[in-house]
Amino acid sequence: MLNEMVFRSTDVPQPDRFDYFAELLGRAHAPMELRSDDADDFRASQRVLDLGAASVWSFTFQPLVFRRTPKLIRQSDPETYHLSLVLRGTGAGVWRQRETHYKPFDLFINSSSLPNDVHSAEAPATTVALEIPKALVPLPRDAASRIVGAPVSAQEGMGALLARFLTQLTEDTTPYQPTDGPRLGTVLTDLTTALFAHLLEAGNCLPPETHRRTLTLRIQAFIREHLHDPHLTPATIAGAHHISTSYLHRLFQGEDTTVASWIRRLRLEAAQRDLTDPALQTLSIHAIATRWGFPRATDFSRAYRNAYGTTPKDHRHKALRSHE
Repeated sequence: MLNEMVFRSTDVPQPDRFDYFAELLGRAHAPMELRSDDADDFRASQRVLDLGAASVWSFTFQPLVFRRTPKLIRQSDPETYHLSLVLRGTGAGVWRQRETHYKPFDLFINSSSLPNDVHSAEAPATTVALEIPKALVPLPRDAASRIVGAPVSAQEGMGALLARFLTQLTEDTTPYQPTDGPRLGTVLTDLTTALFAHLLEAGNCLPPETHRRTLTLRIQAFIREHLHDPHLTPATIAGAHHISTSYLHRLFQGEDTTVASWIRRLRLEAAQRDLTDPALQTLSIHAIATRWGFPRATDFSRAYRNAYGTTPKDHRHKALRSHE
């Protein structure tokens, strides 16, 4: 089972319930001004899943107004993207000049760095929310203002892919181990990156630099998804995205790395996670290396030593001993 925390407003005396939940939301997301006509006897529950850098909530609550002001942003900004999947209830959000109305099976995107007002209109409302650090989804300059508040359907396309993953995850966490949390967080980060790139590409007349950056994001998500494939090469990546290999290499020059180096780093990081995972200690080093695109043991051992200054065997032995 994944690591999780559950909060209920009924855990505290009736007069303290609204302030209790306001404080919890401020810590889990970002400081906000909350208002509710039901503040005198506020009913809400929240379940938070720990997925490493990312977190997922399931949240049921009475009608609320969530307000993030410029003053609160100056005081505290965790620099996160927040995606909410509406399962029950309706409402609206206002971001600068954009107003979006939402209903069940809509996704709406928020940012801790932008002022906003979000209103829920029916009781009780139920959402599943995803919180991801911005550093894990680097968007082009000013791109956040293009996607925050944009209406996204959770019933088709990229929105549906992300929604299905979120709902399946929150419905039953018993098949997972706590060590699966960061892996699931990585999958959600990749799906979010792909969704953002899709939304930006779908916009009309994107500036060339924005198009270039969103294409890079889409390619990086593709690489993460196919890391296990030993035939993942610049040529196959370029072909899958209908660009030349020379243009692919130019895209990665802007990332201060090469395509091959980026793939090798991600594969080594994935192999390191598996080698140091107690749940996988019976899996051979060769099997782990092969899983992450290193079919030749000598190539894997050399690359691992260059990256981490030790052999895969020694690193695994030391890491597993620390868990005893």
